[in-house]
Amino acid sequence: MKLSARNQFKGVVTKVDEGAVNAIVTIDIGGGHVVKATISMSAVRELDLQVGKPAYAVIKATSVMVGVDEA
Repeated sequence: MKLSARNQFKGVVTKVDEGAVNAIVTIDIGGGHVVKATISMSAVRELDLQVGKPAYAVIKATSVMVGVDEA
């Protein structure tokens, strides 16, 4: 798999919360870190995502927001 996105994290699917249209997929990328992504149910089926299966979390963002609590 070759992608232009530089933020690629290999991990293992630990949870797939299926909904009617979308699913929330949780991937353990190691070091106590997890990534969650909302993807379509058709993508879940196409990728055959299941708990325990290796998968990549690929992050391509054009903006990131940062916030802090008010003092």
